[in-house]
Amino acid sequence: MQPFTTLTAIAVPMHEANIDTNQLCPTRFNKVPRGPKYREILFYDSRFRPDGTQTEFMLNASPYDQSGVIVADRNFGCGSSRETAVYALYEFGIRCVIAPSFGDIFAANCAKNGLLAVTLPEAECAAIRRQLQDNPGAKVSVDLVAQTVTDVTGKTHQFEIHEVRKRCLLEGLDDIARTQQYAERIAGFEKGYYMDRPWLAASART
Repeated sequence: MQPFTTLTAIAVPMHEANIDTNQLCPTRFNKVPRGPKYREILFYDSRFRPDGTQTEFMLNASPYDQSGVIVADRNFGCGSSRETAVYALYEFGIRCVIAPSFGDIFAANCAKNGLLAVTLPEAECAAIRRQLQDNPGAKVSVDLVAQTVTDVTGKTHQFEIHEVRKRCLLEGLDDIARTQQYAERIAGFEKGYYMDRPWLAASART
């Protein structure tokens, strides 16, 4: 997983509340193998007409087709637990979503895939969205080490994040890589466990 430390990128304002995972990745795409195809899948039903031609959805046009940050309204990523919603954001180039609140499973999936979900108060998110609306193509900076977001005016906003989630993002650790850090301790536990219970070791070999 690619580590996340700092990011300065074009930010797109999304004023709609309750943007769900089915909007981010429609159900029919859930079995598509992860890869560049997900760049097109993101918001597919909003970005494309039934005949495949592009709509005027903001992510289809410059400068927002180069966005790295979304500043959203409350409850972003609600709905089903599909991890493909995060794949779609990531492959499009989105590395950070800022919102007043998130779907819990969506936020967890973000952290497991190198995408930072930042929670800021509703009024602060609304103010940043207005700045972006008035200045298309403006950039927002995110510093995970300092836990800050710097808006278009240069104002800094502090955010909270669980220390384990922060460490995993900074070090680029997904669940497997994090577990592998404890390989020696796990092996030591297993050795002692089977020594105390030899009948289990014998059954495991058969």
